[in-house]
Amino acid sequence: MDILRRACRIMARVSTFRSYQCVLLLACSLAVVAFYYFGSENHNSSSTTKRIKQAQSSHNANRNDADLTADMRSSHLDGSEEETPEGDGFWFRKRDEGTADGRYHVLMMFTKVDKSRSLQDKFRVAMLSMVKHAHFLEGEILVLHFVSDQASKELGEKMLQEFLTRAVFKYEVVFHDVAALTRNLFPIVEAMQKHFSAGSGAYYSDSIFFLSVAMHHIMPEGLTRIVQLDLDLKYRTNIRDLFQEFDRFAAGAVIGIAREMQPVYRHAFWQYRKENPKTRVGEPPPEGQPGFNSGVMLLDLAAMRSSALYNRLLEPKNVAKLAERYSFRGHLGDQDFFTMIGMEHPDLFYSLACGWNRQLCTWWRDYGYRDIFQLYYGCDGPVYIYHGNCNSPIPDD
Repeated sequence: MDILRRACRIMARVSTFRSYQCVLLLACSLAVVAFYYFGSENHNSSSTTKRIKQAQSSHNANRNDADLTADMRSSHLDGSEEETPEGDGFWFRKRDEGTADGRYHVLMMFTKVDKSRSLQDKFRVAMLSMVKHAHFLEGEILVLHFVSDQASKELGEKMLQEFLTRAVFKYEVVFHDVAALTRNLFPIVEAMQKHFSAGSGAYYSDSIFFLSVAMHHIMPEGLTRIVQLDLDLKYRTNIRDLFQEFDRFAAGAVIGIAREMQPVYRHAFWQYRKENPKTRVGEPPPEGQPGFNSGVMLLDLAAMRSSALYNRLLEPKNVAKLAERYSFRGHLGDQDFFTMIGMEHPDLFYSLACGWNRQLCTWWRDYGYRDIFQLYYGCDGPVYIYHGNCNSPIPDD
């Protein structure tokens, strides 16, 4: 580089005419620019984060000025973050805590996906349908949170490169370490696991499947609203519209959730129903209390933090008292807890229309409840989100 500059100066001095000197100096400048430009293209961009940023950059012209900072980021939900080298566990980066206006936060469980082709297929359907219908206003950002193990995170990064290049909105992606979250959650939800888990080693026995119950204790206080979604969903409308349901919450409501569309809790509360034959517990809608399904949940974290009633219900003695009162033993994690406290305190919940979580599972129809099944399963009105629970096929439309 120094040789090139000296050659230019020498050529400029030996020129006898000022016009020739200007021409030569211009040629030298162009040579310097070319050296920098072509030389910079020879760097090595082998890391996942750099590849994703390159893909975003190349697609930016067709993505409504996409956010180039939306690379793969990971953080603990408790807000503690640190820089670590890429490829050495999760990659942490300092970021805002969701206090900025215009951020729509969505969270999905993404564990053991690397070992399950079925979960991978469900994730593909979910993300492609979400991206297809999603539209946000100028300045708004969809923040996608994934609770994941390391192997699933690596797979998720690759899959998201494909899905998100089709997005016409700004987005950010954050991966959270499932092991770290489980350690933080266990002291809060240990008592619940005794009542609402299938047993030692079972899928829902892990503390992480009670994350929604204690999300307000784990997320940074600056984050006030988040939507938690299952992987086995298919979206038929703009995900942004789901967030508008927060504005429909009545005073005192902390969680938006749809009813369970099978007689699951008619069965689970059989002992209580036997002892209380006039109860509405487990009865079908509209007058009954069929329980909740946690496939789609709107968590008003600010309301959860400020609700003395809700936080009192998290105390182990009160969990045990309610479980004993209703003779209830469940196996579906957070869904069971919300269902049980909803029997006693329905005002804590905003009832989402069934079209926001149109469950497709019909298992209980074939196991003793065929005669009343449709009373639970019926759903009038438009379908916004299909839920292929218990591996049910989802319509192509």
